[in-house]
Amino acid sequence: MKTIEIRRHSIRNKPGQDLSEQGVALARLVGLEMGKFHRVITSPAPRAVQTAQAMGFEVDATEPLIATYGDDVEMECPWPASFSDYAAAYRRGGAAFSYARRLAGFYDQLAESLPEVGSALVVNHGGVVELSAVGCLPAADFAALGDYIECCEGIRLSWQDGQFIDLQVLRV
Repeated sequence: MKTIEIRRHSIRNKPGQDLSEQGVALARLVGLEMGKFHRVITSPAPRAVQTAQAMGFEVDATEPLIATYGDDVEMECPWPASFSDYAAAYRRGGAAFSYARRLAGFYDQLAESLPEVGSALVVNHGGVVELSAVGCLPAADFAALGDYIECCEGIRLSWQDGQFIDLQVLRV
């Protein structure tokens, strides 16, 4: 089975783009509990790249798609929102649906590129993590997954026989 772990970036000093000292410490702590990954992909935002590095991983690539979901999705479902809220926006078939489907395509390709028991780490942003779950497993019980994803939290998607089959929320 293949897995993709998707994590939100760590704590930053707003409005800056870089992690705070507290953010670096949190990412290092979370990284100690993580396994090894065949691929590490982040948003191009400095806080995402720095999170992966503080976790102890070298970034293989950055992907603009996972940097932001844009104003149209924000209008449909303002951040922060729960998994259930993003799933409801997805079901309306508008911008959230379109973006979540694009994310699902990205994660499908990433999963296919991994070795048979491979894994990938993806570091992106609040809202993008939740919409990734919704796009990859739209029939999941999102009410059971709880509130929005905090810094360094995320999800783990399991891939088998050409499709995502399960997801687990990773809380800090």
